[in-house]
Amino acid sequence: MPVIAIDLGATKSAAAVFDEQGNLLFAETQLLEKRKGKEVSELLLKQIQTLLNKAYQNNFSISAIGICVPGIAYAATGKTWCPNIPHWEDFPLLEELQSGIRDKKIKIKIDSDRACYILGEVWKGNAQNCSDAIFLSVGTGIGAGILVNNQVLRGANDIAGAIGWMGLDRPFHEKYIQCGCFEYNASGEGIVKFTKELIASGSFINSELMKISLDNITARNVFEAFEKNDPLSKFVIRNAIECWGMAVANLVSLFNPEKIIFGGGIFGPALKFLDEVYAEAKKWAQPISIKQVSLEASALGSEAGLYGAAWLAMKD
Repeated sequence: MPVIAIDLGATKSAAAVFDEQGNLLFAETQLLEKRKGKEVSELLLKQIQTLLNKAYQNNFSISAIGICVPGIAYAATGKTWCPNIPHWEDFPLLEELQSGIRDKKIKIKIDSDRACYILGEVWKGNAQNCSDAIFLSVGTGIGAGILVNNQVLRGANDIAGAIGWMGLDRPFHEKYIQCGCFEYNASGEGIVKFTKELIASGSFINSELMKISLDNITARNVFEAFEKNDPLSKFVIRNAIECWGMAVANLVSLFNPEKIIFGGGIFGPALKFLDEVYAEAKKWAQPISIKQVSLEASALGSEAGLYGAAWLAMKD
C-alpha cells in the first residue's frame, strides 16, 4: 500500500505519497515561517490530512507515515531533539501526530535526517546493493548516516552519526563547543564562520569577500569568489577539503564502507572537489580500505530524506 513521507527541515516541510515501487505520486511543500514547538507538528498534521484526502480521492489507502527530522529521533519515546526548530529540545512528536490522526491503524515512524538519507540512497539511489555505506551530509551542519551490515547504525541512544563533533584539529577551542570541530571548519555555516574569522583577524587584506558586509556573507559567496581565484576563498575551501578528506579517512578506517555518498547543500558546489577529497583521505586512511571505497554524489539530491522517510514507512 502507498505511504506518506515527510522530510522536515529547519525552514520547510516536504511531504509526498509514494507507491510500493518508489514512484512519487503527489507532493507538497510548506514553509515553516518561524513556527515553533507544537505549531510545527500542527503544520505536519495539516500536510498529512491533505495527502490523506488526495489518496482517498484517488481510491487508495495509506498504510504508514515516515518522517525524517533534522536532529535526533529517540526510538524508545517517540520524542525528538531538533536544534534548529525552537522548542523541539525534547518534543513529543510521535504522541502529537498519533493524537491528531483519526485513523489509528496508520503506523507512524520517525527517524533522523542522516538515517533517512542513507536509507533513501539504499532504496533508490547510489547505495543500492550495498550492505556497508555512509551518507555524508554537508549542509548548514554535518552528519553521517552509517549503514553497517544492512542496518543503520544508531548507537546506544540514537545519536550515532553526529560527526560534526569529530575532532580534526588541536588544540581545542571553545568555538567548537556548540557545533564541533569538523562542522566549524567544513559545514556551510562553518565555512562562513571561518571566513569571517579570517577577515576580522586581518589575515587577508585583499579579497572579493571584503566587498560584502560581514553579516551578509554566505557559503555561496565563498564558492563564487573561489572561482575568481580569490586568495581568502581559496584558503577557506582548501581548509574544508582537508577536513572532508580527514573525515573520510576516519570513516573508512573505522567502518570499511563500500561507498561514501556526499549530499547536502554544500555538495552542491563542492562536488568538483571529490577527487581532491579522496587524495587527502588517502594520506590518512587505512591503506587497504581506502582503495576499496568509492566517493560518489547523492543520486537523490535534496529528495534523499523524502525517499528515506518513504522507505522507513514501508520496510516493515
